[in-house]
Amino acid sequence: MKIIDVLLCEGRTGFYFDDQRAIKKGAKQDLLIYEGEAITSGFTAIRQAGEAISVLLVLENGEIAHGDCAAVQYSGAGGRDPLFLAADFIPFIETHISPLLINQELSTFKEMAEVIDNLTIAGKKVHTAIRYGVTQALLDAFAKKDHITMAEVIQKEYEIELPFKQIPIFGQCGDERYTNADKMIIKHVDVLPHALINNVEKKLGYKGEILLEYITWLRDRIITKRISDDYNPVLHIDVYGTIGIIFDNDTKMMADYIETLANAARPFKLRIEGPMDVENRELQVEAMSKLREEIDLRNIPVELVADEWCNTIEDIKLFADKKAGHMVQIKTPDLGGVNNIAEAIIYCNEKNIGSYVGGTCNETNRSAEVTTNIAIACGADQILAKPGMGFDEGYMIVKNEMNRVLKLVEYRKRINRG
Repeated sequence: MKIIDVLLCEGRTGFYFDDQRAIKKGAKQDLLIYEGEAITSGFTAIRQAGEAISVLLVLENGEIAHGDCAAVQYSGAGGRDPLFLAADFIPFIETHISPLLINQELSTFKEMAEVIDNLTIAGKKVHTAIRYGVTQALLDAFAKKDHITMAEVIQKEYEIELPFKQIPIFGQCGDERYTNADKMIIKHVDVLPHALINNVEKKLGYKGEILLEYITWLRDRIITKRISDDYNPVLHIDVYGTIGIIFDNDTKMMADYIETLANAARPFKLRIEGPMDVENRELQVEAMSKLREEIDLRNIPVELVADEWCNTIEDIKLFADKKAGHMVQIKTPDLGGVNNIAEAIIYCNEKNIGSYVGGTCNETNRSAEVTTNIAIACGADQILAKPGMGFDEGYMIVKNEMNRVLKLVEYRKRINRG
């Protein structure tokens, strides 16, 4: 089976591109729009519409395989590739990527994905968003070639023998941490609510009192509003390094505070993502390792989730090796080729550290569907409901794709047995 043509079209993502540098410098927000001038190269406004590029591979049998190139909300910051705008990168793909794919025989997904993921042009690796979208389309091409799901392609190529099953879904609420928490409780979401605690003054409190109050409210809300006593979700709070800020990254003081949060969350299990950000990968690994050691020594019922400075497949392996947290977020667009998502989950599972297939609110329905297939295939511990910050839409996309894949796999097994 050959790829006979490559079609490209501009698309929108489920959220926005935000100039993180301008926001950190104090840009004021007027409803959804930030006031002031952008700082990061490529931005024309501090908040601007998220863009994607759909890659459509026309196959020899007439079928169309599809993937979406997309980048994270805070593009161009933290060592990431520059702002991903369709008008800039469609010509690049047409010139440098399409000729490599047209008339190419489909060999194996792993082999072809690694070629794209390792591709350099003029001495530089291709933009992560391009590698992300093109490899999604390749995975879909192999699924269409063999008339199976993308999850089955991954299991076959990576020689995975795990049973297909539901993966816990993690809902993200954005700043609507009360109303959207109610949505999650109504729908019995497995893990909630993210909470977006990215500001000390307004969301954490200088002594951590605001977050403590929120977790107490959330616990009580679940208990009083859940439909069934059997509903016991995991509480997962992303604090964006703010706990480290108020306690000057002191390990024992952070552990003391986190213990109060864990006690407030009872009877529910608590996860804290990104407790500190020491602005250096090696120092971040050391800080997370020390905090995990302190948490475990004291038997505090909480799991730490690595996020800051854990971007690439190499970063993920380092955090896993050093036990820098109990769970690692696999930020899918930052890894480039989706083959790296499979590698990351497999590695985390082997190292007995939690594998959380995350990503960004600024993705598309297609990238969410593809990464859901990979999470199922590799037996991830958790997957993010994405894209967007409204919760319902992202949860619907991920949940429905998961259910479709599991039903198709079950059907095929039943037919083959018959």
